[in-house]
Amino acid sequence: MSTSPEYHQFEEFQNRCKKLQEIKDLNIEPYPHKYDVEVSIKDLHSQFESESSWHFDDAMEGTTKYVSLAGRLVLFRAMGKNAFGQIQDETGRIQVIFNRDTTKVCGLDENSEVKPIKFIEKKIDLGDILGLKGHLFKTQKGELTVFVKEATLLCKSLLPLPDKHAGLSDKGVRYRKRHLDLITSPEVIQTFQMRSKILKLTRDYLSNLSFMEVETPILQNIYGGAEAAPFVTHINALDQKMYLRIALEIALKKLIVGGLERVFEIGKVFRNEGIDKTHNPEFTMLEAYASYLDYNDVMVIIEELFAFIAIELFGTTRLGTRIDKSGNEHEVDLKTPWIRMTMKDAIKTYGGLDVDTMEDQEIKDYLLNKTEENPEKVRTAPRGKLIALLFENVAEHHLIQPHHILDHPIETTPLCKLHRNKKERDERIVERFETFILGMEFCNAYSELNDPILQRQLLEDQAAKRDQGDEEANPMDEEFIEAICQGMPPCGGFGIGLDRMSMLFTAETSIRDVLFFPVMRPDETKVLTST
Repeated sequence: MSTSPEYHQFEEFQNRCKKLQEIKDLNIEPYPHKYDVEVSIKDLHSQFESESSWHFDDAMEGTTKYVSLAGRLVLFRAMGKNAFGQIQDETGRIQVIFNRDTTKVCGLDENSEVKPIKFIEKKIDLGDILGLKGHLFKTQKGELTVFVKEATLLCKSLLPLPDKHAGLSDKGVRYRKRHLDLITSPEVIQTFQMRSKILKLTRDYLSNLSFMEVETPILQNIYGGAEAAPFVTHINALDQKMYLRIALEIALKKLIVGGLERVFEIGKVFRNEGIDKTHNPEFTMLEAYASYLDYNDVMVIIEELFAFIAIELFGTTRLGTRIDKSGNEHEVDLKTPWIRMTMKDAIKTYGGLDVDTMEDQEIKDYLLNKTEENPEKVRTAPRGKLIALLFENVAEHHLIQPHHILDHPIETTPLCKLHRNKKERDERIVERFETFILGMEFCNAYSELNDPILQRQLLEDQAAKRDQGDEEANPMDEEFIEAICQGMPPCGGFGIGLDRMSMLFTAETSIRDVLFFPVMRPDETKVLTST
């Protein structure tokens, strides 16, 4: 037996339900199917803000511009023969005036005892969505205003808007009830509009480089392409375990084998790991692969992509003040070329440590005594992982301006080519780089491994680690090995977290502020009511 939701008990909900029935009793449809909107509020302001010759009397007489618009009523006050309000659409707000003598309500019988202005005052509430037609004019204070000739109720809201300051001051509430956050905080809409533009610019940039956009499966029999614990599910039709993808890499490389020379995908990726200001278990990844390129070519692509987006958004590569993970402010410039530094040189430059002169135990002692790394993780790590942990602890947070950190130990990835230089090859260094800005990783890229014999060996090593309890190690993927046995050309590939990219350009400091619906605990908040 179902129970009524909590908000059914609210007096405000019951009052609005009563009004809803009264509106229906007047033979007015409170939820019509459509409305012809001719212009957005932003366009009205941009087109007519400079108009100074339109006055109130002109609007009453119908000699000024006639417009049809729609939006949510967010402010209302009655003053004598006129009632003032504001309506809001996705693009902004505009003032409106309802007049006792001339404003009509669509659907209201002219002979009804309920007059239009009284209908608006008594039956319409803040939060209701209205369609309005009328004439523009400028108030004495210069505010662009619509003198409403005809009002149409498009949606009767049954719950009130929260008080912006009292109701949505809690960030958790804002993330869970993003619909209310968008209504009450125009700056949030601007953030997501910019995110949308960033994705479009990314697609445009790659398309101009002859990359083809593709789609690959989210549900996979075998996961791979990153070191991360997967989400596990079950497909009933086949009665088998499936995984949500942790990366896009493996499927995209199969397309390279198939002869598509430049491919990219923007899609959701899922990693069953921690949640913090830069991590969400579900996030948006860009991965791209280009035949006949290497990681040096990819560095240029990455730099120019970020610079291109900055110039398109701001007209300059200078982003202005941005805040790093420690809360410190910095002026960031994406002007190319960016700083390039090997991982070992970064450790030496920013941490004062020369790993080539340090034994494994010395590195372990340093990590155990001078960092907060997990002791068990440190004690069991091979040398390459120790070097990577050392970099994360002593160098990463210094990488404020754009850095490419290249030439990583082979233990950090099983999917990358060994370095072409003999010295680095002998030390099992791979042609991998990661890109950092504000001490945060934005990109991971390789000269991709296309030697099937070595690839098998490295994946077998990963599978052995997984069997020993390493949840983040990759399983063996025979289909992938078979694919590259058919021949994969030299290839450069990269992955960019587009949520973090959005954080950079919008100046947000938490990934949750650039995700419409971040992962949260079960909703324990109450229904919000206005104060």
